[in-house]
Amino acid sequence: MKTLSFNPALLERLVCPMTKGSLAWNANNGELISASAGLAYPVRDGIPVMLPSEARTIRAAIVQYRAPQT
Repeated sequence: MKTLSFNPALLERLVCPMTKGSLAWNANNGELISASAGLAYPVRDGIPVMLPSEARTIRAAIVQYRAPQT
């Protein structure tokens, strides 16, 4: 298992680029979770990759608060 590093203090400053909503740190997968967008942004070498094209879609079942679809 590789060690994932991320400074959780960054969560106070980072927002989802799609929704401008808050993010949560998922240490198990090394991702920043945007529940409102249903996306998980990767963190590589401690650096968040905040590109929607790099994010993976999260199954709706694990997203508690998803923004309404328009």
